[in-house]
Amino acid sequence: MTEPHIHVRQLSKTYHVPEREEGLLATMQSLVHRRFKDIIAVDNVSFNIKRGEMVGFIGPNGAGKTTTLKMLAGLLYPTTGEVRVENFVPWERKTQYLRTISMIMANKNRLNWENTAIDSFRVLAAIFRISRADFRSMLEELVELLEIEDLLPKLVRNLSLGERMKCELAGALLHRPRVLFLDEPTLGLDVTMQLRLRRFLAEYNRRTGATMILTSHYMADVTALCSRVILIDHGKLLYDGELAGLAERMAPFKLIRLTVDDSREQSTNEVERTILSASFPVTIMDQADRGFSLRVEKRHAAAILTHVLGELPVVDISVEDPPIEAVIDQVYREGVCQ
Repeated sequence: MTEPHIHVRQLSKTYHVPEREEGLLATMQSLVHRRFKDIIAVDNVSFNIKRGEMVGFIGPNGAGKTTTLKMLAGLLYPTTGEVRVENFVPWERKTQYLRTISMIMANKNRLNWENTAIDSFRVLAAIFRISRADFRSMLEELVELLEIEDLLPKLVRNLSLGERMKCELAGALLHRPRVLFLDEPTLGLDVTMQLRLRRFLAEYNRRTGATMILTSHYMADVTALCSRVILIDHGKLLYDGELAGLAERMAPFKLIRLTVDDSREQSTNEVERTILSASFPVTIMDQADRGFSLRVEKRHAAAILTHVLGELPVVDISVEDPPIEAVIDQVYREGVCQ
């Protein structure tokens, strides 16, 4: 059996933080008698990731995503648990391990704002001891993929957010990392730039076989890049599996959208009564002009379609799965584990 590229077993992180009540008296008392409480950021999380996989690591704010990535990158020590990435223990921070990984965070800079982009890249090449030939080869590849040739002579501080993010990606990949930890890489970018960065990451994964863990609040990032997702909430793992399987398991309903011929003498109320007279439960989610959006149980969708098409002058109809955002919201609300 192939050994996992990233192995995480019963990983936990607890912060021991001071607490006090409001007011001057409480402040004075805290100088003498400090009280502490434990905050569990990551709670007994386990998973394995194969070499070359692109995995979405998602959850609401404060779920423990960034804390987990920082432990995998060796920036934080865990309270308990075991992690191995390419057979390295991350928090030992061995030089060879640091040459293997790269962590990209939307709100952190690796490029010097007072340097040009190309000079910042040269500094990074010196830090990672990249040979001139390798540096030139990798830079040419990244410049082509990211379309940043015009940005190289510009000062980093003069770049737009989208331009800077592309240069940050280039700087993070100069040493050809085999593992990428991507924490909100498209945060704050416009839709066009988000699409370009997704295409770049997919192409980089195809060309290099790099393993990637991606956190994002934009579900379009996850659905475009990751077939597998890991859901975490309040530090606990809720789901680990196929993205399609999540929707299948957690959303046992379909959305039917239909438009009724408005040349027939049927009032909106009459159309609604006809829809609701089906043999199985139907929920009308939305109605505008002669268009209706219905929510039906997946197992009854075919019967309800037959009823609607037989009883109403339907001119357009579609059957859809619920958006993945709705599925994930249901997971969070119900706290359904594996």
